[in-house]
Amino acid sequence: MSTPTPIRAAVLHGAGYAGGELLALLLNHPLVEPVAVTSRSQAGQPVHTTHPQLRGQTDLAYTDPADLDAEAGGPAFDVAFVCAEHGQGAAAVQALRRSGFDGLIVDLSADHRLGSVETYEAVYGLEHPDPEAMRAAVYGLAEVNHRRLRGAALIANPGCFATGLSLALWPFARMQGPFEAHVTALTGASGSGARPSPTTHFPRRDGNVRAYKVLAHRHLAEVRETLGGGATVQFVPVSGPWTRGIWGTAHVATLASFDEVTAAFETAYGGRPCVRLSPGELPELLPTTGTPFCDLGWVEKDGHLVVGFALDNLLKGAASQAVQNLNLALGWPEALGLLPGVPAPTEAPSLPTATPATVSS
Repeated sequence: MSTPTPIRAAVLHGAGYAGGELLALLLNHPLVEPVAVTSRSQAGQPVHTTHPQLRGQTDLAYTDPADLDAEAGGPAFDVAFVCAEHGQGAAAVQALRRSGFDGLIVDLSADHRLGSVETYEAVYGLEHPDPEAMRAAVYGLAEVNHRRLRGAALIANPGCFATGLSLALWPFARMQGPFEAHVTALTGASGSGARPSPTTHFPRRDGNVRAYKVLAHRHLAEVRETLGGGATVQFVPVSGPWTRGIWGTAHVATLASFDEVTAAFETAYGGRPCVRLSPGELPELLPTTGTPFCDLGWVEKDGHLVVGFALDNLLKGAASQAVQNLNLALGWPEALGLLPGVPAPTEAPSLPTATPATVSS
């Protein structure tokens, strides 16, 4: 059987770490062909200028985002990924829609993740330029919202910390009423982006751990919206002395037994290909780096329950989750292009189309 013609993908603001990881995944996806990558600062330069690991794998060069307009005969691509920083993602999505592109957009910025414009503006200190698009977006935590993602035209890719915390705690939100969790999680330097800063400078970070934004990290808003009003989550984020990966623990107040917790996690994530469960032990970080998995494990003793989580912040916390969301939106197998042995469908996908109500003028 033959496979359908690959869909064409554009990656906007693709010069950062997440953009490089996403391009690598798309280049190896059996049903996707990257056809455009944008960057204002790198326009005209080969993609391998900023992503040397892609040298010899693609001849693509960066174009300026302003030049990425829909052609008179139709868009030059079928799906767009936006890898901009918060505050720039919404503008990029708005520009795409105004150019005439009405296809699927997966936004890796924070600009469409929250359900409330007021919450967004309070958390990020910015006025959202397109509240209608924000309200129309589907939050792309693949394991939680997979049923809502089919046919979505705008998907908000979750934050990296938000992915780990939400996946670790979501089974409790499903199995019981109000609960409280205290979370500490460490992240590598790549979580701060490609632009260096004093706190990500190697001599400051190497051999050191440093808490930051204690009880006030921006991703908490996503977590609370995902878990609902019955969850009380306190979070201490920590800079770890490594490049990539998030590892954390959540101390959860629950009356559920170990077996009941195990059943809740198996019910929540059974059949979800990018979550690996380890009841009775906490996961390690290294087995998740370079993979699309979030590893979850839990231990209980004397009425105290601890859930551990580990994931690659650039993959499951960004690029590979974006591919999961693409696959789910198009009705493809969730792990297509991410795990070996996943068969490609033989029929062309039905590409999502934004309705006029979700395309701002």
